[in-house]
Amino acid sequence: MSPRRIPPRGPGLVLRSAGGTGWGGRLARTVERIVDADVLRRGRTVARSGQVLSLQVTPGAVRGVVQGSQPDPFETVCAVRELDGYDRAEIVAQVRAEPGILTALASGEVTESLAERLLPADSADLDFDCSCPDYSWPCKHGAALLLLTAQEVGVRPLQILAWRGLTVDSLVEAVAAATDEEPTTAAAAGDDPFAVRGTLPPMPGPDAGAGPAVDRLDTARLRAALRLWGADTSCAERDLRALYQRFMAD
Repeated sequence: MSPRRIPPRGPGLVLRSAGGTGWGGRLARTVERIVDADVLRRGRTVARSGQVLSLQVTPGAVRGVVQGSQPDPFETVCAVRELDGYDRAEIVAQVRAEPGILTALASGEVTESLAERLLPADSADLDFDCSCPDYSWPCKHGAALLLLTAQEVGVRPLQILAWRGLTVDSLVEAVAAATDEEPTTAAAAGDDPFAVRGTLPPMPGPDAGAGPAVDRLDTARLRAALRLWGADTSCAERDLRALYQRFMAD
């Protein structure tokens, strides 16, 4: 019987420090608060051994290739909750109130005053996917990828903006548009801080070709909601589909 082949380790990205200052330190502390301590320990081992072969920050997700115990490396994704219209409006309002933010962004820096808006707040803001056979949330590969993302953000702060789907140019445009529209929207809204500003979209009509509602289920949002109560999310979609089928049969 031939000996089991051990996949090579690295050369890949290497985690240099678990902490740090600035945005890297802030994101690392957020990771430590959200991720289970044992999974985090194993993730650090993976990140420090050069097993994360690549890391790419894209809007809404960090994607990486991680060498594990199998011959082929695993594809790992760490997704972050998409900023909705309210989140973006709050960021634009803050940038307008603090002109120094745009100056800092233009020089490649992100002011710490935006931390509350940009950093994940809790486990519901994150989701993980990995081609490895471990169904933990996250697996050690996902934890390693997130730790290295914190390190990357520490070196290149604008990456936290990119991860949340924002760019410096888009913020500049949004601030300029908000300034142009301010007189009309303020007059229409009056003094009500919760008033809807702008024109509401039309109500959706019936879609004759639509399939079952459960087929449109966003499973990532379902798992995020359940994690707030510490529920086991591994069978959530299956159980929900079973309940839906029973409901439709009655």
